[in-house]
Amino acid sequence: RLLLATLEALDSGKVFLMAYFVDLMATIKTLRYYGGWADKVHGKTIPVDGEYFTYTRHEPIGVCGQIIPWNFPLMMFAWKIAPALCCGNTVVIKPAEQTPLSALHMAALIKEVGFPPGVVNVVPGYGQTAGCAISHHMDIDKVAFTGSTAVGKLIQKAAGDSNLKRVTLELGGKNPNIVFADCDLEYAVEQAHSGLFFNQGQCCLAGSRVFVEEPIYEEFVRRSVERATSKILGNPLLPGVDHGPQIDQKQFDKIMELIESGKREGATLECGGSAWGQQGLFIQPTVFSDVTDDMRIAKEEIFGPVQQIMCFRSIHEVIQRAN
Repeated sequence: RLLLATLEALDSGKVFLMAYFVDLMATIKTLRYYGGWADKVHGKTIPVDGEYFTYTRHEPIGVCGQIIPWNFPLMMFAWKIAPALCCGNTVVIKPAEQTPLSALHMAALIKEVGFPPGVVNVVPGYGQTAGCAISHHMDIDKVAFTGSTAVGKLIQKAAGDSNLKRVTLELGGKNPNIVFADCDLEYAVEQAHSGLFFNQGQCCLAGSRVFVEEPIYEEFVRRSVERATSKILGNPLLPGVDHGPQIDQKQFDKIMELIESGKREGATLECGGSAWGQQGLFIQPTVFSDVTDDMRIAKEEIFGPVQQIMCFRSIHEVIQRAN
Protein backbone atom coordinates (compact mmCIF):
# COMPACT_ATOMS: atom_id res chain seq x y z
CA ARG A 1 0.00 0.00 0.00
CA LEU A 2 2.78 2.42 0.87
CA LEU A 3 4.48 1.71 -2.44
CA LEU A 4 1.36 2.36 -4.51
CA ALA A 5 0.53 5.57 -2.64
CA THR A 6 4.12 6.75 -3.02
CA LEU A 7 4.05 6.00 -6.74
CA GLU A 8 0.88 8.07 -7.06
CA ALA A 9 2.44 11.02 -5.26
CA LEU A 10 5.68 10.83 -7.24
CA ASP A 11 3.90 10.35 -10.54
CA SER A 12 1.19 13.01 -10.31
CA GLY A 13 2.31 15.39 -7.57
CA LYS A 14 -0.73 14.68 -5.43
CA VAL A 15 -0.39 14.82 -1.67
CA PHE A 16 0.78 11.46 -0.29
CA LEU A 17 -1.80 11.31 2.50
CA MET A 18 -4.58 11.89 -0.01
CA ALA A 19 -3.16 9.21 -2.28
CA TYR A 20 -3.03 6.77 0.64
CA PHE A 21 -6.34 7.48 2.39
CA VAL A 22 -8.50 8.42 -0.62
CA ASP A 23 -7.16 6.98 -3.86
CA LEU A 24 -5.73 3.74 -2.53
CA MET A 25 -8.68 2.99 -0.25
CA ALA A 26 -11.13 3.64 -3.10
CA THR A 27 -9.09 1.33 -5.34
CA ILE A 28 -9.23 -1.49 -2.79
CA LYS A 29 -12.99 -1.04 -2.27
CA THR A 30 -13.58 -1.04 -6.03
CA LEU A 31 -11.66 -4.27 -6.60
CA ARG A 32 -13.40 -6.01 -3.70
CA TYR A 33 -16.84 -4.82 -4.80
CA TYR A 34 -16.53 -6.02 -8.39
CA GLY A 35 -14.77 -9.18 -7.27
CA GLY A 36 -17.96 -9.97 -5.37
CA TRP A 37 -20.02 -9.55 -8.53
CA ALA A 38 -17.98 -11.99 -10.60
CA ASP A 39 -20.12 -15.03 -9.71
CA LYS A 40 -23.44 -13.14 -9.59
CA VAL A 41 -23.78 -11.93 -13.18
CA HIS A 42 -26.08 -14.52 -14.71
CA GLY A 43 -29.25 -14.82 -16.71
CA LYS A 44 -32.76 -15.81 -15.73
CA THR A 45 -35.26 -18.47 -16.72
CA ILE A 46 -38.65 -16.87 -17.38
CA PRO A 47 -41.90 -18.90 -17.20
CA VAL A 48 -44.19 -18.22 -20.17
CA ASP A 49 -47.31 -19.80 -21.67
CA GLY A 50 -46.90 -22.36 -24.41
CA GLU A 51 -44.15 -24.81 -25.24
CA TYR A 52 -41.31 -22.37 -24.97
CA PHE A 53 -38.13 -22.33 -22.95
CA THR A 54 -37.43 -18.66 -22.33
CA TYR A 55 -34.27 -17.41 -20.72
CA THR A 56 -31.83 -14.51 -20.71
CA ARG A 57 -28.08 -14.78 -20.86
CA HIS A 58 -25.42 -12.18 -20.11
CA GLU A 59 -22.42 -12.45 -22.39
CA PRO A 60 -19.11 -10.56 -22.26
CA ILE A 61 -18.72 -7.74 -24.75
CA GLY A 62 -15.27 -8.99 -25.68
CA VAL A 63 -12.15 -6.85 -25.80
CA CYS A 64 -12.49 -3.58 -23.89
CA GLY A 65 -10.17 -0.72 -24.77
CA GLN A 66 -9.74 1.67 -21.86
CA ILE A 67 -8.02 5.05 -21.73
CA ILE A 68 -7.55 6.67 -18.32
CA PRO A 69 -6.51 10.18 -17.23
CA TRP A 70 -3.63 11.50 -15.15
CA ASN A 71 -5.53 13.00 -12.21
CA PHE A 72 -6.48 9.71 -10.48
CA PRO A 73 -4.36 7.09 -12.27
CA LEU A 74 -4.59 4.25 -9.74
CA MET A 75 -8.25 4.68 -8.90
CA MET A 76 -9.23 5.07 -12.55
CA PHE A 77 -7.26 1.93 -13.39
CA ALA A 78 -9.39 -0.03 -10.93
CA TRP A 79 -12.63 1.65 -12.03
CA LYS A 80 -11.96 0.61 -15.61
CA ILE A 81 -10.61 -2.93 -15.34
CA ALA A 82 -12.67 -4.27 -12.42
CA PRO A 83 -16.19 -4.20 -13.97
CA ALA A 84 -14.85 -5.37 -17.33
CA LEU A 85 -13.05 -8.36 -15.83
CA CYS A 86 -15.87 -9.41 -13.52
CA CYS A 87 -18.15 -9.68 -16.56
CA GLY A 88 -15.71 -11.90 -18.43
CA ASN A 89 -14.07 -9.40 -20.77
CA THR A 90 -10.44 -8.85 -21.61
CA VAL A 91 -8.83 -5.44 -21.31
CA VAL A 92 -6.38 -3.28 -23.22
CA ILE A 93 -5.76 -0.24 -21.02
CA LYS A 94 -3.67 2.85 -21.73
CA PRO A 95 -2.56 4.96 -18.76
CA ALA A 96 -1.98 8.67 -19.27
CA GLU A 97 1.50 9.40 -20.60
CA GLN A 98 2.11 11.69 -17.61
CA THR A 99 1.31 9.02 -15.00
CA PRO A 100 2.09 5.43 -16.05
CA LEU A 101 3.85 4.17 -12.91
CA SER A 102 0.96 2.86 -10.81
CA ALA A 103 -0.63 1.15 -13.83
CA LEU A 104 2.64 -0.59 -14.66
CA HIS A 105 3.03 -1.73 -11.05
CA MET A 106 -0.56 -3.01 -11.07
CA ALA A 107 0.27 -4.93 -14.25
CA ALA A 108 3.11 -6.64 -12.40
CA LEU A 109 0.75 -7.53 -9.53
CA ILE A 110 -1.84 -8.87 -11.99
CA LYS A 111 0.79 -11.12 -13.51
CA GLU A 112 2.00 -12.19 -10.06
CA VAL A 113 -1.46 -13.34 -8.92
CA GLY A 114 -1.85 -15.54 -11.99
CA PHE A 115 -4.08 -13.86 -14.55
CA PRO A 116 -3.70 -15.67 -17.88
CA PRO A 117 -1.58 -13.88 -20.49
CA GLY A 118 -3.62 -11.49 -22.62
CA VAL A 119 -6.46 -10.91 -20.17
CA VAL A 120 -5.13 -7.55 -18.90
CA ASN A 121 -2.82 -5.66 -21.25
CA VAL A 122 -1.30 -2.35 -20.14
CA VAL A 123 -0.15 -0.26 -23.10
CA PRO A 124 1.72 2.93 -22.15
CA GLY A 125 2.00 5.55 -24.86
CA TYR A 126 0.82 8.86 -26.20
CA GLY A 127 -2.77 9.59 -27.11
CA GLN A 128 -1.93 10.22 -30.75
CA THR A 129 -0.45 6.72 -31.08
CA ALA A 130 -1.58 4.24 -28.42
CA GLY A 131 -4.89 5.98 -27.70
CA CYS A 132 -5.64 6.39 -31.39
CA ALA A 133 -4.85 2.72 -32.04
CA ILE A 134 -7.28 1.59 -29.34
CA SER A 135 -10.05 3.85 -30.66
CA HIS A 136 -9.66 2.70 -34.27
CA HIS A 137 -8.84 -1.00 -33.77
CA MET A 138 -11.29 -3.32 -35.49
CA ASP A 139 -10.89 -6.08 -32.90
CA ILE A 140 -11.76 -3.91 -29.91
CA ASP A 141 -15.46 -4.17 -29.09
CA LYS A 142 -15.83 -1.30 -26.64
CA VAL A 143 -13.79 1.75 -25.67
CA ALA A 144 -14.12 3.57 -22.35
CA PHE A 145 -12.47 6.96 -21.96
CA THR A 146 -12.14 9.43 -19.11
CA GLY A 147 -10.63 12.80 -19.96
CA SER A 148 -11.22 16.01 -21.86
CA THR A 149 -14.29 16.75 -23.94
CA ALA A 150 -12.17 17.53 -27.00
CA VAL A 151 -10.47 14.11 -26.95
CA GLY A 152 -13.78 12.42 -26.19
CA LYS A 153 -15.18 13.77 -29.45
CA LEU A 154 -12.22 12.30 -31.35
CA ILE A 155 -12.74 8.89 -29.74
CA GLN A 156 -16.46 8.94 -30.49
CA LYS A 157 -15.70 9.66 -34.15
CA ALA A 158 -12.97 7.00 -34.33
CA ALA A 159 -15.34 4.39 -32.90
CA GLY A 160 -17.92 5.25 -35.54
CA ASP A 161 -15.43 5.30 -38.38
CA SER A 162 -14.02 1.88 -37.48
CA ASN A 163 -16.33 -0.92 -36.32
CA LEU A 164 -19.06 1.05 -34.51
CA LYS A 165 -17.64 -0.12 -31.21
CA ARG A 166 -19.54 0.75 -28.06
CA VAL A 167 -18.32 3.91 -26.36
CA THR A 168 -18.43 5.20 -22.79
CA LEU A 169 -17.17 8.75 -22.27
CA GLU A 170 -16.62 10.52 -18.94
CA LEU A 171 -15.66 14.06 -19.86
CA GLY A 172 -15.16 17.51 -18.34
CA GLY A 173 -17.61 19.80 -16.63
CA LYS A 174 -18.18 23.20 -15.06
CA ASN A 175 -20.02 22.14 -11.96
CA PRO A 176 -22.14 24.48 -9.81
CA ASN A 177 -22.47 24.56 -6.04
CA ILE A 178 -25.46 26.53 -4.75
CA VAL A 179 -25.34 28.00 -1.24
CA PHE A 180 -28.49 29.50 0.29
CA ALA A 181 -28.62 32.08 3.06
CA ASP A 182 -30.05 29.65 5.63
CA CYS A 183 -27.09 27.25 5.37
CA ASP A 184 -24.61 26.26 8.05
CA LEU A 185 -22.08 28.81 6.82
CA GLU A 186 -18.96 27.22 8.29
CA TYR A 187 -19.88 23.83 6.84
CA ALA A 188 -20.80 25.30 3.45
CA VAL A 189 -17.52 27.18 3.15
CA GLU A 190 -15.52 24.07 4.01
CA GLN A 191 -17.42 21.83 1.61
CA ALA A 192 -17.19 24.34 -1.23
CA HIS A 193 -13.47 24.68 -0.53
CA SER A 194 -12.89 20.91 -0.55
CA GLY A 195 -15.06 20.50 -3.62
CA LEU A 196 -12.82 22.83 -5.59
CA PHE A 197 -9.30 22.55 -4.16
CA PHE A 198 -9.27 18.75 -3.79
CA ASN A 199 -6.32 17.38 -5.78
CA GLN A 200 -5.22 20.95 -6.66
CA GLY A 201 -8.51 21.46 -8.51
CA GLN A 202 -7.65 18.69 -10.96
CA CYS A 203 -10.96 16.87 -10.80
CA CYS A 204 -13.78 16.68 -13.34
CA LEU A 205 -16.27 16.91 -10.45
CA ALA A 206 -14.73 20.09 -9.03
CA GLY A 207 -17.34 22.58 -7.85
CA SER A 208 -15.72 25.44 -9.69
CA ARG A 209 -18.78 27.73 -9.82
CA VAL A 210 -20.01 28.61 -6.33
CA PHE A 211 -23.32 30.47 -6.35
CA VAL A 212 -23.97 32.19 -3.01
CA GLU A 213 -27.20 33.93 -2.01
CA GLU A 214 -26.84 37.69 -1.65
CA PRO A 215 -27.41 38.12 2.14
CA ILE A 216 -24.37 35.95 3.00
CA TYR A 217 -22.25 36.63 -0.08
CA GLU A 218 -19.63 38.95 1.41
CA GLU A 219 -19.16 36.82 4.53
CA PHE A 220 -18.90 33.66 2.43
CA VAL A 221 -16.20 35.27 0.29
CA ARG A 222 -14.29 36.44 3.36
CA ARG A 223 -14.30 33.00 4.95
CA SER A 224 -13.42 31.29 1.67
CA VAL A 225 -10.36 33.52 1.34
CA GLU A 226 -9.32 32.67 4.91
CA ARG A 227 -9.65 28.97 4.13
CA ALA A 228 -7.77 29.18 0.83
CA THR A 229 -4.86 31.11 2.32
CA SER A 230 -4.55 28.56 5.13
CA LYS A 231 -3.45 25.80 2.77
CA ILE A 232 0.13 24.55 3.10
CA LEU A 233 1.95 24.18 -0.22
CA GLY A 234 5.09 22.16 -0.73
CA ASN A 235 6.57 18.73 -1.33
CA PRO A 236 3.54 16.39 -1.47
CA LEU A 237 5.49 13.62 0.27
CA LEU A 238 6.00 15.70 3.42
CA PRO A 239 3.63 15.52 6.42
CA GLY A 240 1.47 18.61 6.86
CA VAL A 241 1.45 19.59 3.19
CA ASP A 242 -2.08 19.66 1.78
CA HIS A 243 -1.54 21.27 -1.64
CA GLY A 244 0.87 19.97 -4.26
CA PRO A 245 1.90 21.06 -7.76
CA GLN A 246 -0.08 20.94 -10.98
CA ILE A 247 0.53 17.96 -13.24
CA ASP A 248 2.68 19.54 -15.96
CA GLN A 249 3.77 22.76 -17.64
CA LYS A 250 0.94 22.71 -20.17
CA GLN A 251 -1.71 22.55 -17.46
CA PHE A 252 0.13 25.15 -15.36
CA ASP A 253 0.23 27.59 -18.28
CA LYS A 254 -3.46 27.03 -19.07
CA ILE A 255 -4.48 27.78 -15.48
CA MET A 256 -2.33 30.91 -15.26
CA GLU A 257 -3.74 32.18 -18.57
CA LEU A 258 -7.30 31.73 -17.31
CA ILE A 259 -6.45 33.53 -14.07
CA GLU A 260 -5.17 36.46 -16.15
CA SER A 261 -8.37 36.40 -18.21
CA GLY A 262 -10.40 36.70 -15.01
CA LYS A 263 -8.43 39.79 -14.02
CA ARG A 264 -8.84 41.36 -17.47
CA GLU A 265 -12.57 40.71 -17.61
CA GLY A 266 -13.24 42.43 -14.30
CA ALA A 267 -13.48 39.72 -11.64
CA THR A 268 -12.09 40.64 -8.23
CA LEU A 269 -8.99 38.64 -7.29
CA GLU A 270 -9.42 38.03 -3.56
CA CYS A 271 -6.29 35.91 -3.03
CA GLY A 272 -3.69 33.90 -4.89
CA GLY A 273 -3.43 34.30 -8.61
CA SER A 274 0.31 33.69 -8.88
CA ALA A 275 2.87 30.92 -9.05
CA TRP A 276 4.34 29.79 -5.72
CA GLY A 277 7.93 28.90 -4.86
CA GLN A 278 11.16 28.90 -6.80
CA GLN A 279 10.74 25.48 -8.40
CA GLY A 280 7.93 23.16 -9.35
CA LEU A 281 4.55 23.90 -10.91
CA PHE A 282 2.79 25.30 -7.86
CA ILE A 283 -0.10 27.76 -8.10
CA GLN A 284 -1.38 29.66 -5.09
CA PRO A 285 -4.95 28.74 -4.11
CA THR A 286 -6.94 31.42 -5.90
CA VAL A 287 -10.35 32.93 -5.15
CA PHE A 288 -12.28 35.27 -7.45
CA SER A 289 -15.41 37.19 -6.46
CA ASP A 290 -17.71 39.42 -8.56
CA VAL A 291 -17.64 36.82 -11.31
CA THR A 292 -20.26 37.09 -14.06
CA ASP A 293 -21.60 34.31 -16.24
CA ASP A 294 -20.03 35.64 -19.43
CA MET A 295 -16.44 35.53 -18.14
CA ARG A 296 -14.14 32.77 -19.37
CA ILE A 297 -13.42 31.60 -15.82
CA ALA A 298 -17.17 31.07 -15.39
CA LYS A 299 -17.54 29.10 -18.62
CA GLU A 300 -14.34 27.12 -19.22
CA GLU A 301 -13.13 24.16 -17.20
CA ILE A 302 -9.99 25.44 -15.47
CA PHE A 303 -8.89 22.16 -13.86
CA GLY A 304 -6.87 24.01 -11.27
CA PRO A 305 -7.04 25.69 -7.84
CA VAL A 306 -9.22 28.61 -8.90
CA GLN A 307 -12.54 29.18 -7.11
CA GLN A 308 -15.16 31.47 -8.61
CA ILE A 309 -17.78 32.82 -6.18
CA MET A 310 -20.89 34.27 -7.80
CA CYS A 311 -23.84 36.10 -6.23
CA PHE A 312 -27.52 35.31 -6.79
CA ARG A 313 -30.80 36.73 -5.49
CA SER A 314 -33.50 34.10 -6.12
CA ILE A 315 -33.82 30.37 -6.53
CA HIS A 316 -35.31 30.75 -10.01
CA GLU A 317 -32.38 32.90 -11.11
CA VAL A 318 -29.72 30.54 -9.80
CA ILE A 319 -31.30 27.41 -11.28
CA GLN A 320 -31.32 29.04 -14.70
CA ARG A 321 -27.73 30.25 -14.36
CA ALA A 322 -26.40 26.99 -12.95
CA ASN A 323 -27.81 25.05 -15.87
